[in-house]
Amino acid sequence: MYFRMLHDDATGLLTYLLADLEAREAVLIDPRPADASVVHAMLAEHGLRAVATVETDAHTAPASAPAIPPWPAPVQLRDGDVLAFGAQHLRCLATPGHTPQGRSYLWRDRLFCGGVLSPLQCPEAPGVEAPAQLWESLTARVLRHPPETLLFPGHSCGGWTVSNLFTQRMHHPWLGTASRDEALHAMASRPAHAGRMD
Repeated sequence: MYFRMLHDDATGLLTYLLADLEAREAVLIDPRPADASVVHAMLAEHGLRAVATVETDAHTAPASAPAIPPWPAPVQLRDGDVLAFGAQHLRCLATPGHTPQGRSYLWRDRLFCGGVLSPLQCPEAPGVEAPAQLWESLTARVLRHPPETLLFPGHSCGGWTVSNLFTQRMHHPWLGTASRDEALHAMASRPAHAGRMD
């Protein structure tokens, strides 16, 4: 397997490349047009073919794509859909709240979760469109995974680009000991991960 993360220092946005090296097939999560040349180089270096692109939130779609992007158009997966690339599998989880179309993707022990954990710090569309939906996404969809599950956001959070569920359960201001009502109030009054993603 092959995994790479590209981080934009100016915006904090992240592009992910996952691949099965034996099958020479790759999937991209939230690719940015500005990363096109780097993505093309990584694909070429390992003889990979990008078989699919997925997005965690609708606003991550590029406003203007490169003339010849090294990736296909985004695949619209529904909750529970599985995308195969080689012997690898990417499972889609509907996680709306930050945006109505919010999706997270589970690959092995890694969950690519977009802006679910820190929607107020999203550089493209800061805010929570549906707080009750976001709470449901967090508690019923994200937290159901094992505590060692690695979490990869759609953008860096207070400088951090990876966390795990155990840490988030302990330290996230919306998940620690908050009740649903307390969490919804916090979403409306203060940003999650102000300065950190522990």
